Amino acid sequence: MERMTTASREPRWLSDEEQHVWRAYLHATTLLDDHLDRQLQRDAGMPHVYYGLLVHLSQAPRRRMRMTELAKNAKITRSRLSHAIARLEKNGWVRREDCPSDKRGQFAQLTEEGYEVLRSSAPGHVSAVRQAMFDRLAPEQVKQLGEIMMLIAEGLQPTDPDADLPWLR
Repeated sequence: MERMTTASREPRWLSDEEQHVWRAYLHATTLLDDHLDRQLQRDAGMPHVYYGLLVHLSQAPRRRMRMTELAKNAKITRSRLSHAIARLEKNGWVRREDCPSDKRGQFAQLTEEGYEVLRSSAPGHVSAVRQAMFDRLAPEQVKQLGEIMMLIAEGLQPTDPDADLPWLR
């Protein structure tokens, strides 16, 4: 959506340089997402988002996390998470457990089989990330990119408790 200035109510159109950078960003992120998805589908039989869920679970205490927290960490809707967890359960990589203190809550837990799939697919995934991104950048560019992405993420992170966030949908 266009941002309007309060004084003129005219859109602040992107400059030619900004338009070029914006399109390059969209092009690169689309290609990177596709590249990582194809690599993980080929080597591990899962999409990139499923790999990310397994990573989150592997880093959680007892490799277990409440579903609402997992959705928040993965930045996805609860319905998309539920669908993904159902597929991961079918593969035997994750299991759901009811929360004893909250009848509506559930945990997702990484199984040993899921951990082994993650462990065996991680080297190929890291290689794909390194080849697609970090091997192309000088150390100073890596640092700058990290700073830029953190700045953008901080600016987009809602502070309003009533914000429309994916993991609350």
